[in-house]
Amino acid sequence: MNVLAEPKIDCHLHVIDPARFPYNPQVAYKPSGQEIGTPAQLDSVMAVYGVTHALIVQPNSGYGSDNSCMLDTIARGNGRFKGVAIIDFDATAADLRALQAQGIVGAAFNPTFHGVDYYKDCAPLVRRLADAGMFVQVQTEHDQLLHFVSLLEGIPVRVLIDHSGRPTVARGVNQPAFQALLKLADTDRVSVKLSGYAKFSQQPYPFADTRPFVDALVDAFTLDNCMWASDWPFLRATERQDYGPLVALAVELFPDAEDRAKLFSGTAKRLFGFM
Repeated sequence: MNVLAEPKIDCHLHVIDPARFPYNPQVAYKPSGQEIGTPAQLDSVMAVYGVTHALIVQPNSGYGSDNSCMLDTIARGNGRFKGVAIIDFDATAADLRALQAQGIVGAAFNPTFHGVDYYKDCAPLVRRLADAGMFVQVQTEHDQLLHFVSLLEGIPVRVLIDHSGRPTVARGVNQPAFQALLKLADTDRVSVKLSGYAKFSQQPYPFADTRPFVDALVDAFTLDNCMWASDWPFLRATERQDYGPLVALAVELFPDAEDRAKLFSGTAKRLFGFM
């Protein structure tokens, strides 16, 4: 089977549609040009690359905590989309149920944007997410994950690790934060998005210096707990990114079709309930 025909679930992308959903004027960074990714443009990308479903992540850029654009896209998606929202720390169990009814499966925590201290009072929300069977999606970089390990180990919440944990490549796989990430595999509640290589690689595509980290993540979590994602439409990219080469890179990293079936769709179907 041609790789373009292999069914895929993109587990991290954003919808950016300022013509229909104007940006929050209080948000400093407002995507423009090729960073715009409307639902219609997303439909075209999905059709070309064999993407049947997608996990839409609420971006801090442009919209902040206003999830309206994402929720509208999910509602119009005929079951193809689920979402990870930015959720207020004081959200109640009823608030979470209402979001679940709209296709939201988890809450996005992004210390790479907000810093670690912003989340110092997040534990009550994490407990409510656990009670609701929802995910906490965590995007950290460098050593930031170390501030969250005890929380994630202590509360039985399901966890999505964004963009391979965004380790510091120069420090190798033995750096404390990356080793702490690998140890989270023991909880059987943590899954990892093998994505975002451009965010932590020190080399251009195909990001060869990230390979030891990818290999270590697959060894620890197995492909039953790893998933593929593009990060489309590549907000704040420092150099050109394209969807096709990222699909090709997955083939290079995982030449076995059965392995790719887990990475591209199997894990996401099981975790998020895509039909």
